[in-house]
Amino acid sequence: MKGTPPARDPSIRPVPRPDRLSSYFRREYRSLIVVTMTGLLYNVGMLAGPYFEGQLVQCLYDIMGGRQTYPAMLKLAGSYLLVILAVQLLRSIKRFYVRRFANNSSRSMRHMLYNHLVNLKQSDARKQNTGDILTKAVADVDVCTEGMRKFTTELFDTGVVLIAYLALLFSYDWRLTLLASGFIPLAYVTAARLRRQVTRANQTYKQSAGQLNSATLDRTGNALTYRVYGCEAARNQAYETFLSDYEQKARLTNVWENTPQPLYHIISMAGVIWVLYLGSRNVTGQGWGSWNLAAFTTYLAAFAKMALKSSSAAKLFNSVQKARVSWGRIKPLMQPWIPPQKVSHLTSDSATKPQTGQLILTVRELNTGWPGQEPLLRGLSFSARQGEIIGITGPVACGKSLLGLTLLGEIPYQGSICLNGQELGKLSQAKRNQMLSYLGHDPELLQASLAENIRLGRPGDIAPCLRAVSMDAEVSRMARQADTVLGSGGCTLSGGQQARLALARTLYQARPLLILDDPFSAVDPQTEAALFRQLRKFAANGHLVILLSHRLRHFPQLDHILFLQQGHASFASHAALLQSCPAYARLYHEQVRAAADPTETGAPADEGRAE
Repeated sequence: MKGTPPARDPSIRPVPRPDRLSSYFRREYRSLIVVTMTGLLYNVGMLAGPYFEGQLVQCLYDIMGGRQTYPAMLKLAGSYLLVILAVQLLRSIKRFYVRRFANNSSRSMRHMLYNHLVNLKQSDARKQNTGDILTKAVADVDVCTEGMRKFTTELFDTGVVLIAYLALLFSYDWRLTLLASGFIPLAYVTAARLRRQVTRANQTYKQSAGQLNSATLDRTGNALTYRVYGCEAARNQAYETFLSDYEQKARLTNVWENTPQPLYHIISMAGVIWVLYLGSRNVTGQGWGSWNLAAFTTYLAAFAKMALKSSSAAKLFNSVQKARVSWGRIKPLMQPWIPPQKVSHLTSDSATKPQTGQLILTVRELNTGWPGQEPLLRGLSFSARQGEIIGITGPVACGKSLLGLTLLGEIPYQGSICLNGQELGKLSQAKRNQMLSYLGHDPELLQASLAENIRLGRPGDIAPCLRAVSMDAEVSRMARQADTVLGSGGCTLSGGQQARLALARTLYQARPLLILDDPFSAVDPQTEAALFRQLRKFAANGHLVILLSHRLRHFPQLDHILFLQQGHASFASHAALLQSCPAYARLYHEQVRAAADPTETGAPADEGRAE
C-alpha cells in the first residue's frame, strides 16, 4: 500500500495576466519565433509553384516547336520537385509549431480555469450555474484557442502569401493587377458586414448550449425525485423544448459560418475575367505588356491562388468572431493564479504519534450566515483545545454545517475565531491548510483507486487509516484490494463504505484541527461505535475534533457540546446540558427511546443533510 507522489508537469506554469489574450501569445514566444521564420520562408516559397508551372508550359510549347528537348523538361521538373519538397518541409515545421502553440495555450487556459473553479469559496460556488460552467470548460476554451491557431496560421498562409503574390503580379503588369484585384476587397467588406450576424448567432448558440447542459444535469440528478412525484412527463417535455432550441440555434450558427464561403470565393475570383481577357492581349502583343506563354500561365496561376487565399482571410474573420464570443464567456473566469498550498504532510501515523505544541480554538461573539441572508448564528462563544472532542448539534436547519464552513474560513463572519491567538480571517490559505482538516456531507470520491482516494497523491501507508474506519477486512476481500478502481463518485461502494472511506482520507490527511460534519450518518450503530472509539484515540494523540452531528448516541462521552437553537448556543458538558437546556434533553431522550424501540415514531430524521 505504499505509493509515490505524481511527477510535477513543468509545462504547466501560471499565466501572469490570464484575462488578456496577449499573455498567452507572450508565453509561447519561442514557438511563435519558429512559426515566424518558417512561415516567411514557406509562403515566399509558394511563389515557386506558379513560376515553375509557367516555365513547364513554356518548355512544353518550345519542345513542340522544336526549340527545346525533353531532357530540359526533365531537368526543370526535377528542380520543381526539389523546391516543392523544401517548401513543404518548411510548411510541416510551421504547422507543427502552430499546433504546439495552440495546444499549450489550451492547456494554460484550462489550467487557469480549473485553478479558479477549484479555489472558489462555498459562498461563490453557490452562485455559479453548473451547466454554464460545463459549457465554458468543455467548449469555449477549444473554440478560443482554435481561433488563436487560425489567426496565427492565416497571418502567414494568407497575409504574407498575399503580399508575395501581389508583388509577383505587379512585376508582370501593375495595371492589370490593380484592375483584377479590385474585387478582393469586396470579399472582406462582405465578411465584415456579416460579422454581426455571425457573432449574434454564436452568442445565442452558446446560451442555448448552457441551458441544455443545465437541464440535462437537473434531469439526471433529480430523476428519482421527478419519478416519485410523477413529474417525469413535464420534465421530459421541458427538456425537449431546450433540445429543440439548441438544435435550431446550432443549425443557424452553422448556416452563418459556412454558407458565405462560396460567396467569398466567387467575389474574389471575379477578377479572373480581366486576367483572361487582358492577359491574352499581352501574349498577342496588343495589351499593356509583352508576355510569352510562361508569363501568362504564371500570372494566371498566381492570381487564382491569391484569390482563393483572400477568400480564406474572409473566412478567418468569422472564426475570429466566434473565438471572441467564447473568450468573452470565459474571460471573467480567467482570474489571477492561486498557487497550490504547500502544507506539511501528516501521514496516517499521526493517529498514533502525538503532535507537538498545543492547539487552542477560541470563538468570541461570532455572527455568521449564508451569503445574502441575515445572520443565522449570533453571539456564539466557546473555546476548545487539543485532545478534546467537541460536539455541535441542534434541531433541523440550526446552522451546524454553516458553523463548520465558517470555522474553515469559507464563510465571512463577524466577531472572532482564533487559532492559537491568530485570527482565522487573517490567516493565509496555506496557513489554514496546515491547521485544518474537513469532512463534509458529500464524500466527494474520485474515479480512481481506493488507495489514491485516501492518499490524494501523497506517499504513505494507508493501512492504519483503513483499520481506524473498520474497512481493512473489506478491502482485503476486494479483487485488487487497495488498488481497486472505484466508479464515478465511488458508486461501486455502499453508502456506509463511501462515508468510511472519506473519513479514512480525512484521518490520513489530518491536521491538528478536524471538522467532521455528520461522519456517522450512513453507518450502522456497531460501526458508529467502533469509529467513535478511534476518534477518541485520535484526539487523545494530539488533535482537536469538532464533531457536527444530529446523532447523539455518543454525546455523553464528548468533552463539551455546543447546542444550537434559534441562532444562539449553549456550551457545556453533556450532563450540564441535560440539566440546563430542556431542548437538548428532549432531543437526546427521544433518540435514546428510539434506539431502544426502533418502531417508535419519534426517531430523528437525518437533520444534518437538511442544512
